[in-house]
This record gives sequence, C-alpha cells and structure tokens, in this order.
Amino acid sequence: MASTLGRWFGGASAGPRPVAVHAIDRAIVWVSVALLCFGLVMVYSASVALPDNPRFANYTQTHFLVRHGSFVAISLIAALLAFQVPVATWEKLAPWLFVASLVLLMVVLVPHIGKGVNGARRWLGFGFISFQPSELAKLATLLYAADYMVRKMDVKERFFRAVLPMAAAVAVVGLLLLAEPDMGAFMVIAVIAMGILFLGGVNARMFFLIAAVITVAFVLMIALSDWRRDRIFAYLDPWSEKHALGRGYQLSHSLIAIGRGEIFGVGLGGSVEKLHWLPEAHTDFLLAVIGEEFGLIGVLTVIAAFLWMTRRIMHIGRQAIALDRVFAGLVAQGVGIWVGFQAFINMGVNLGALPTKGLTLPLMSYGGSAILMNLVAIAIVLRIDYENKMLMRGGRA
Repeated sequence: MASTLGRWFGGASAGPRPVAVHAIDRAIVWVSVALLCFGLVMVYSASVALPDNPRFANYTQTHFLVRHGSFVAISLIAALLAFQVPVATWEKLAPWLFVASLVLLMVVLVPHIGKGVNGARRWLGFGFISFQPSELAKLATLLYAADYMVRKMDVKERFFRAVLPMAAAVAVVGLLLLAEPDMGAFMVIAVIAMGILFLGGVNARMFFLIAAVITVAFVLMIALSDWRRDRIFAYLDPWSEKHALGRGYQLSHSLIAIGRGEIFGVGLGGSVEKLHWLPEAHTDFLLAVIGEEFGLIGVLTVIAAFLWMTRRIMHIGRQAIALDRVFAGLVAQGVGIWVGFQAFINMGVNLGALPTKGLTLPLMSYGGSAILMNLVAIAIVLRIDYENKMLMRGGRA
C-alpha cells in the first residue's frame, strides 16, 4: 500500500509520472473549494422560499440546492479532466474552441433551439440541463487572444496587423451576444481581450485607442437603448417614485438587505429580502443575501477571498512569462482578469456602486454553465502552475 501511494504521489513508476501533491497550488484549491461550499450553502438559503411563489410551485425547497450541488459535482469532474490536458494542447485547441463558441452563439439565436428566459435567448437546452454558450465564449476568447498574441509577437507594434484582426473577432462575438441580448458577458469578454492585448505588449497608444473606442461603443449602446438608459437612471436614483417599483426595484431591495445585515448579519437563514422581495436572490444578487445574513464581515470575507485569488492567479501568470512560457502566462493572467473583473462587477451591482447588470458571482452564484467554465479555467491555471514548478525543478512540463 505504501509503495502504491509513493508511486502515485510522485515516486518512480513506469509510464507517465503522476502529479505530485506538492506540485499543486493547494491554496488556490482550498480557496476555490471554500467559495464553492459557501456558495452552495447560500444558494440553498436564498432559494429555500422560492416554492412559495406560484412560478416555482412545482419545485421542492431543495430543488435549487440539489441542482446546484449536481452542477458543482459535474464541474469538479470536468476540472479534474481539464487539469490533465497539457498547456501546449490548449494552445493548439484555442482557435477551434473559439470557432466552436461562435457556432454555439449563433445556434442559440435560432428560434425553437435557443431557450428564452425573461426576454433573453441565452441558453441551449439538453434535457434537464441548459448550457449558456456565452460562458464558453469567455474561456474560448481568452485562449484565442493569448494564442493570437503569441503568433503576432513580431508585429505587435503595428496597429492594423496586430490589433485589428483581434478587434474584429471580439466584435463578432459582441454582435452575437448583443443579439441575445447579453451585454454583461460582452463587457467581460471585451475586458479580457483588452487585458491580454495590454499584457502581451501591445503599444500603449494602441491600447488607449482601443479602450477609447470600446468605451464610446458601450456609451452609444446605452444611449441608443431605452431600457439600458432607464437602468442607468434607476441606478442613479433607485429610491425615486418612478424607479423604486421599476428598474430600481432590485437595487433598492439589495441595498435594504445589505443595510439590514449591519456588521454581523441577522444569521444564516434569517434573511427577509429573500422572501420574494429581492428578485434573483440565488443568482445575480447572492451577495446581498450574504450581506443580510452575515453582515459586513461576510461581505468583506468574500471580497478578500476574490482579491487574494485574483492576485495569486496573476502571480502564476507572471511566473510563467518569466519562464518564457508566454501563452501560459497570458492565459493565467486572462483568467485572473476574468474572475477579478466579473466578481468586481457583481459586487459593485449588489452594493449599488455600479448599474444593475446580469452577471453572476464566480464560483458562488447558482448557474451550471458559469460554475463549469469557472472551474475549468481555474484547473487550467493550476496546470500552468504545475508545469511552472516542473520546469523550475529541471523537469519537463
């Protein structure tokens, strides 16, 4: 038995060498597991009263808990499989994954194929589960952008040859996402692509030009859309008579929930706002329920966990680049931008610091597609870190 364990945890053996426990960044693993477990508890707490609503009358109190737990289990298996894939293989697959994500984004718009919810067509139904192609698009665009920058390393000072093709690819993704519509996912993808271009060494003047163009594009999208414009006005004054029961309803009740929590919260399960006052309490506004039940301490703990994770992932990316593994480094830093930016937007929305936007809290909010892609992305980062350590020990990645 001891010899078997020795071979498994890094001892000599015939064939491929198993992954040694000390070669895995266990801190990231434990923080991820802690966020997953806390998210599972809070999804149950936030959704336990939903069957009282006629819309969910056929559901049991544990419906969302069981489904979310199943999503987490499936996603963990997918993450374990993703970890086994060498980074070089992800580099070869990057263009094909990007094309596959574009195809799925087009398929979801086809009537009777794409599944519509609340006026948005964002899901593909597969029996008892649904898949959201925009989540795959985040990972696929990240891998494609990193691969693109490696291939264009020799022309990164030339705007049209280095930046324009990538900008066109992101624009195509953006048009498909806006047709759903899913402006939140487009924002995340645009920021990931911009971040990788900047970290990949694109000329600073080009970067600021791209940033200005994207900012103007988002401003125009908001200005030319009545409901997006109303959402901005509701964010500026959610308590007004006009917005309190309309566009500002979610935000006002999110702020009430967080205000009720004060410093230490009202206790697990004690939230009042989740009792049909705060819409989407188990998805986009999970942090508000955390704030109500665990107070400022709970919110700060979640913020600290995401800050630490983002910083650690970015460090792994810098380490890979220092080892001359540019693709791996850009991928890791892209994942850091993804997790950090999406968590920042979700937290800002819940706290009233940003306009309402339909983005979930990574690793915590209810949603199978998001959990799956988040864990696969973190597994790729762990693989990058593992290969970094193998190289630093004089081995082969």
